[in-house]
Amino acid sequence: SPSAQATIKDKIGVVPQKAVLFKGTVRENLLWGRKDATDEELMCALERAQASDFILEKGGLDARVEQSGKNFSGGQKQRLTVARALVKNPEILILDDSSSALDYATDAALRAEIRSLDTTAFIVSQRASSVMNADKIIVLDDGKAVGIGTHDALMRSCEVYREIYFS
Repeated sequence: SPSAQATIKDKIGVVPQKAVLFKGTVRENLLWGRKDATDEELMCALERAQASDFILEKGGLDARVEQSGKNFSGGQKQRLTVARALVKNPEILILDDSSSALDYATDAALRAEIRSLDTTAFIVSQRASSVMNADKIIVLDDGKAVGIGTHDALMRSCEVYREIYFS
């Protein structure tokens, strides 16, 4: 039913692999996550997404966003789309390779923030460091699951995971 779909949609935050930003302001882009979010909630989401520093340097929530976010780097765009999803306070967070443009320190800080949230997170990544603290990791090779388990278990039992980890 339409109301059930709306309820489910309201509980899920999705960050696609390709960061999508719209022409306008940072505030307007973040409010796509939740229309009634306060400025304080927007800034909190930016902090959690490791984006508050560069946004404050660019002018804060009223900073301009060019079409497709051309005035931001790839990593900055990714962090802004993560912030938009976090504004929603989702019960389920789906991150589809959404930190690939981040340096390892920023990625680690973002992962720590996500672990601190009261949410279920599905993380799709080609970096073992992005998933190694997950409760369960599913390793795919050519679309097929070739390993399921924790980091330690997969290091012992899954050659594909070890290859990813050591690369």
